[in-house]
Order: sequence, then C-alpha cells, then structure tokens
Amino acid sequence: MKTSTLAGLLSSACMALASAGALAAYPDQPIRMTVGFPAGTGPDIVARTVGEQLSKELGQSVVVENKAGAGGQIAAYSVAHSAPNGYNILLGEVGSISISPETTSNLSYAPLKEFDPITEAVRANFVLVIPANSPYKTLKEFVDAAKTSADRFNIATFGAGTPGHFGAEMLADAGGFKIEPIHYRSTGDAVTAIIAGQVQGAFVTTAMAAPQLASGKMRALAITGSERTKMLGDIPTFREQGMPKVDFGAWFAFFAPKGTPGEALDILNRKTIAALKADGVRKLLEGNGFAIVGSSREKLGELLVSEQKRWADVVRKTGFKIN
Repeated sequence: MKTSTLAGLLSSACMALASAGALAAYPDQPIRMTVGFPAGTGPDIVARTVGEQLSKELGQSVVVENKAGAGGQIAAYSVAHSAPNGYNILLGEVGSISISPETTSNLSYAPLKEFDPITEAVRANFVLVIPANSPYKTLKEFVDAAKTSADRFNIATFGAGTPGHFGAEMLADAGGFKIEPIHYRSTGDAVTAIIAGQVQGAFVTTAMAAPQLASGKMRALAITGSERTKMLGDIPTFREQGMPKVDFGAWFAFFAPKGTPGEALDILNRKTIAALKADGVRKLLEGNGFAIVGSSREKLGELLVSEQKRWADVVRKTGFKIN
C-alpha cells in the first residue's frame, strides 16, 4: 500500500509539473483570430489592429482570418466548434452574440453556453446617415417627412437582425412612422445604396460613417449615445434632439470556445488589455470612432447576460424572426 501510495503521489506530482510546464510555454504556436466581417470593415479594423499588437505582447503570431457572412454567425459558429485549446479566438460583436439568439430560431451556436469571455475590446455609437443630396437637413425634417409620406421610408441595413436594422425600428417607433428595411447582403452594397440615393437613410457605426462624411458622400443627422463623440463632435445626439429612446451601440469583444483552460484565458485577457492600451492601438482605434474598453472576463460575462435580455425585449416588440 505504501509503495502504491508513493507511486500515486509521484505520478500526480509529475502531472502537475507537466501541466505547469505546458502553461509556462503558452502560447507556443500561432493563435487564430476569426472575425465575421470583410476586410476594411469596422470589426476587421479592430481585429487587425489589436491582433498585430497582441502578437508582440504574447511573443507569438496572431493570424486574423475573415469568415464573413450571415451577420457574423459563420465566424461565431466556426470558433464555438473549434478546439478549446487557447489558440482559437473570436472577435464577436453585439449582432452575432446578443441579437442573433433572439432572432434566429435554429441558431447553430449558443453564445452563453459555448463561449468563454476574454475581454470587451471597444464600443462604437451609430450615426443616422442620409444621401448627400437628400432634401432633409435636420432630424426633425427627416422625421416630419417620414410621418407625412404616403409610402414607408426605405432604410438600408447591413443584414436582417443587425443592430442597424433594429435601430431603424427604434427610430420609427420613437418618431411615429413606418419604415421599410432594405437588407443588403454586404456592407459595401449598403454603403453604395446610401451614396447613390437609393434609400432614404441608414444607421452605420461612427467608424464607418467618418470617412464617408469627411468626403461629402453622406450627411449625418444624429448620433446615438448619451453625449457627442470627439471624432464627430458636430453631430448632435438623438437625446439632444428630443428622441432619447433611440439609443443603442455596438460592442466588440474577444471570446474563446467553452472549455478553454482558465490559465490561457487569463493570459489572453491580460495581454489583450495591454494591447488595447498601447499608444498606437489606442490612437488608431479612437481615430476610427471606437472607445477603448478592456474589461475583465467577469465583466464581459455580465455584459452578455444583460445584453441578451435587452435585445430580447427589442426583438420581441418588433415581432421579427428570421426563421
């Protein structure tokens, strides 16, 4: 018995040492960061900017992979069902993580059950934009015209069930008029439609709006959030213009497949926050309209629970379902 017990203790000690050695070596291979939107979009900018600095913080390559489609659902599914070994992470966002579970009956992944939180990275407000040649100069003019129009106003979205879609529904509800959401398959198609005047307006993130506004291709009427942004300080908020209920935003956060070792998650959390705080990263992201967050794993977990409840209420009110 004594010999057996000693052998067992030695075996346990060896396993503990091996585990500690493996942890000390993490990461010892490239990390794959998946983003659910095309190159050049807001999520892609966040992923590549943070990924480049994160590789320096970790001393290991971070490879960004774009798996665009279905409003980020394709990317989310692929990471949720990948190996939980610390080398597969997702840049998720409010649409695919908190809204899709409420709009899609047969969603192929369950965010609250299949992801381990790492950190909330950034947030961004939304801007109501209209074509540059639109006759409306203010939010009031836009709303008044929508109320008196015999037809529904066409509002472009970057996909059914996205924040921009439900933001348009919020606007219509608050303004007392009807809209006709026009769901485009890609961000580029929707932007083209706005610029060409094929729709009356759209909600886009500050990151996407800024270059289009600067070039004069669009006009902005209002921005979500409790106060104006530094980047687009001349655009008044909905709250300032008497429509406080039109208040929503986009958040972007990093996740790993459920079951990823806690030690790896802790390292990813610390190093990602360090990457977000780097001067070059902060300046670039803030310059693109993002607000840096860098939360704890626990705070991100709490955000997921509260956001899913919030968007469930919004979706229920509209009666919208994809299937």
